[in-house]
Amino acid sequence: MTTEKKTVTVKLVRSPIGTRESHRATVVGLGLRKLNSVSTLEDTPSVRGMINKISYLVQVL
Repeated sequence: MTTEKKTVTVKLVRSPIGTRESHRATVVGLGLRKLNSVSTLEDTPSVRGMINKISYLVQVL
């Protein structure tokens, strides 16, 4: 029985400057800092929701 957790990798491709404060907080919450930074996260519904909220700023790899 394998308990391998699914992951999702996101990359910040647009600057959050000029976006809503809640969207900037979501970028930080996903562990993204500078442009083109990449973060690998556990694939949970909450993470999926965060990615969906800022889909115009990130790219799922």
